[in-house]
Amino acid sequence: MKNIMNINGYDAVITYDPEIEMFRGEFINLNGGADFYASDIKGLHEEGSASLKVFLKMCEEDGVAPKKTYSGKFNVRISPKLHEHLVLKASATGKSINQIVVESLSSNVGSEL
Repeated sequence: MKNIMNINGYDAVITYDPEIEMFRGEFINLNGGADFYASDIKGLHEEGSASLKVFLKMCEEDGVAPKKTYSGKFNVRISPKLHEHLVLKASATGKSINQIVVESLSSNVGSEL
């Protein structure tokens, strides 16, 4: 994926901050915030590793799991017309609405986990 950097098994979203002319990395899916800045790719890896090390040490000291856990459930608000079409598609294909949504999301995100 674009703008995603994996550092020691943890994913970070990378953006460019034009005000300070540096790249910013922010780890995602953590039970807390951890970010880092650098002017190049090598620096992002170095600063990201250092930031992650500090975050993981704090988690260990506080007895907190570093990664968030997810239930696998979320609510989506759609238009009534789209809902109607979704019901029709599910009925016509012999699938549940959930199956149609999971297939669509998996296709869009690029994986079925």
